[in-house]
Amino acid sequence: MKAMILTRIVDLDREPEPLSPVERPVPSPGSGEVLVAVSRCGVCHTELDEIEGRTPPPRFPVIPGHQVVGRVAGKGRGAVRFGEGDRVGVGWIFSACGNCEFCRKGLENLCPDFRATGRDADGGYGEYMVVPEKSAHPIPEVFSDAEAAPLLCAGAVGYRSLRLTGIEDGQNLGLTGFGASAHLVLLLARKTHPRSPVFVFARSEGERAFARELGAAWAGDTADASPEKLHAVIDTTPAWKPVVEAMKNLERGGRLVINAIRKENRDRDALLSLDYGKHLWMEKEIKSVANVTGCDIAEFLEKAAAVPLHPTVEEYPLEDANRALRELKERKIRGGKVLRIR
Repeated sequence: MKAMILTRIVDLDREPEPLSPVERPVPSPGSGEVLVAVSRCGVCHTELDEIEGRTPPPRFPVIPGHQVVGRVAGKGRGAVRFGEGDRVGVGWIFSACGNCEFCRKGLENLCPDFRATGRDADGGYGEYMVVPEKSAHPIPEVFSDAEAAPLLCAGAVGYRSLRLTGIEDGQNLGLTGFGASAHLVLLLARKTHPRSPVFVFARSEGERAFARELGAAWAGDTADASPEKLHAVIDTTPAWKPVVEAMKNLERGGRLVINAIRKENRDRDALLSLDYGKHLWMEKEIKSVANVTGCDIAEFLEKAAAVPLHPTVEEYPLEDANRALRELKERKIRGGKVLRIR
């Protein structure tokens, strides 16, 4: 099978081709696993974090990719949930222990033995992958393969972020950064919170125009003051400055939810400008999002199908994975980026 692999941590600014094309044997599913013939795989900012060393180290060599859509092509012993030919999706959660206090509460995203698809196990930047059947999800028919791919991470973690804001319909929502996840949150929030205006903060005018096109009440630069105070803000950027800027726009008792695995260090000095009275006082909160649970993916797919919520996507052939990653790093974004595997 064809695949793109990562063999070491690299700086994309210095090495623009971090992934190498390879031919590998088709993997065999083990007990409780399914073999997936991959059709599409989304490209996520988390892949940039893996490549440049901001996540826990991947298992090298590794096939990245954790927004995977394909069809069941084989089953291991004891795998009974799907039939061959069923269309399934796989997200960031590959497996968890199932026994710890977090797993027992349905918080397997916090499990100490959490394993990530495309980091701790091979993912979807290849023609086939194996995954525990409990970590695969049926894809509603309303979505094409390309549309479904960003729903499995960008959409699901955006859905978790929106829930963690605790926002009520009619309250003001802010989105800092406007990539794949934020554009899906905007579309979802307009359906689930129809009386809540959404205020978008983004560096590029292209992203701001896209946000207005999708129904944002207002869109401005990251450093702009919002025209109204915000009851909640979801930050999806890789930088620190937007966090500080978002805090000053929060209403009293507001909550900032940071939807990022890691923050880059290049603007860490922005934290020095954090002023307690200006940014944090009056019971403002900061909460992080740690990955997603299986329930997040399943619930979001059901809600997205009911809307229905159709993401904007840009497709690339598998061999252009490095180009898609570079464009993501350069913020050349309009919706989600998706690799066409077959």
